[in-house]
Amino acid sequence: MIELSNVSKYYDKSSNAAIDNISLRIEQGEFVFVVGDSGSGKTTLIRLLLKELDATSGDIVVNDFKLTKLRRSRIPKYRRSIGVVFQDFRLLKDRNVFENVAFAQRVIEKSNRAIKRNVPEILTLVGLADKYRSLPRELSGGEQQRVAMARALVNRPSILLCDEPTGNLDPKNSQEIMRLLEEINARGTTVLVVTHNKEIVNSMKKRVIRLKKGIITSDEKEGVYIED
Repeated sequence: MIELSNVSKYYDKSSNAAIDNISLRIEQGEFVFVVGDSGSGKTTLIRLLLKELDATSGDIVVNDFKLTKLRRSRIPKYRRSIGVVFQDFRLLKDRNVFENVAFAQRVIEKSNRAIKRNVPEILTLVGLADKYRSLPRELSGGEQQRVAMARALVNRPSILLCDEPTGNLDPKNSQEIMRLLEEINARGTTVLVVTHNKEIVNSMKKRVIRLKKGIITSDEKEGVYIED
């Protein structure tokens, strides 16, 4: 599903590597945490997987797309297979819940009939079926993150990338978001979560990949988040 082989990323020739010769493989249906201190390379990894950045060296293959050789014209098609959830929600403030989720469908030119079928279905999955007319400002932080997740999931991606999805949430909402991610994973979606939240990582007993200064320092099937 995701494979990196000897991947490095330098932002400029004078800097240290943001990602330093890493290799890893994530299988279809896995749930994986990526942890590490600020500056460890976590966000760079996400941006490489999204093809927002190009690797300086090495090979990246995601869903059989070879990212190092992927033409710019094929990037939109590649990204359709990947859902992304960010810490800051990134919702359209002037559109209600339904339209925020529908936006992802309109981008790929889904029909109105498909949108009217798919959006309520995914809002039911994330527990927001009764909030479809609400604007983002009328929702709690946890509800806004659920809308962001619904938008990421409505096109049925095979991979969900989450960059600090609980970073702006209280512990209760954080736990609810992680339970939802587990449910999504149980339905077959590969889930990769970048996080600083030690309590969540240590309670869930999932695979944990640890980065430090761009290098993988540990990769454990049922890992915990332990700082130096």
